[in-house]
Amino acid sequence: MITRTIITGTGHYVPPRVVTNRDLEKLMDTSDEWIRERSGIVERHHVDGGVGTSDLAVEASRRAIADAGIEASSIDFVIAATLSPDHYFPGIGVLVQAKLGLGTIGALDVRNQCSGFIYALSAADQYIRAGTYKRILLVAAEVQSTNLDFSDQGRDMSVLFGDGAGAVILEPNAADDGRGILSTHLYSDGRFAAHLWMEKPSPLDNPTFQRDFFDQGRFSPKMEGRNVFVNACQRMPEAVRAGLEKNGLAVEDIDALIPHQANDRISLMVAKGLKIPVEKVVRNIHRFGNTTAASIPIALDEAVKEGRIKRGNLVALTAFGSGYTWASAFIRW
Repeated sequence: MITRTIITGTGHYVPPRVVTNRDLEKLMDTSDEWIRERSGIVERHHVDGGVGTSDLAVEASRRAIADAGIEASSIDFVIAATLSPDHYFPGIGVLVQAKLGLGTIGALDVRNQCSGFIYALSAADQYIRAGTYKRILLVAAEVQSTNLDFSDQGRDMSVLFGDGAGAVILEPNAADDGRGILSTHLYSDGRFAAHLWMEKPSPLDNPTFQRDFFDQGRFSPKMEGRNVFVNACQRMPEAVRAGLEKNGLAVEDIDALIPHQANDRISLMVAKGLKIPVEKVVRNIHRFGNTTAASIPIALDEAVKEGRIKRGNLVALTAFGSGYTWASAFIRW
């Protein structure tokens, strides 16, 4: 019998400060109507000073641990996904481990940006299936707001992103009931790295950090929006179809589709491309913005707590982002 990995607890956390489109109107030449029309975003959450990505990750992790009904000390391994660590190094995995008091267990950091949660989920699944670990905390967290350009020059990016974290507890399924992660599918194409990236730091520069680069905004994220939009609308449905084929399933079998919350227009195009009813697509970008690696686990936790995902449901996850990377995962809940 193949031991499948099941999710036994979910949790998410966003900082309390809400930033609306109207708030952003005061900072740059934009409008609530313009932001809604192009992204579907109404508001997002931003951290206050002194709050780091690991702090959000810890809060989401505590909620997932409580939801699973376990003691934190029973966790064997930590996997953390983020593009916005507290420090250039180390990653946030060890900080989460320390803040939760998890002794000297291992901590792995995954840097696959918007696809980070699914990439991390795939790694966790392999560890569980192999019997290496019995209980894994996987957390995805982002603080984007502190590195955005809130001037007119940076408005196309700065209106999109929010801060937040989502976490899951993963364990082997002790019952032969078909539940668990059925498959994960990971892809990348680094030829298009410059379409969505933070240009600096770069190996071309010595020293790595130069004041001119900060003054020029070259440490802020940049995106070729049209290319990213077109590729996201193509690649996410492809990844979902790959999972359906692998598992001998049809689109009609999907009970809930959770796409990375990059842009609501992209989510709707993915639904259209797959010919899946929109009501089956979990969408919450209007309240959180794009929380990068955290967007899928935040949406997953909400969908579970709201009863949109029930025992036995087929859940499909899919993401696309910087790299380019894209991915899908299929879970029998």
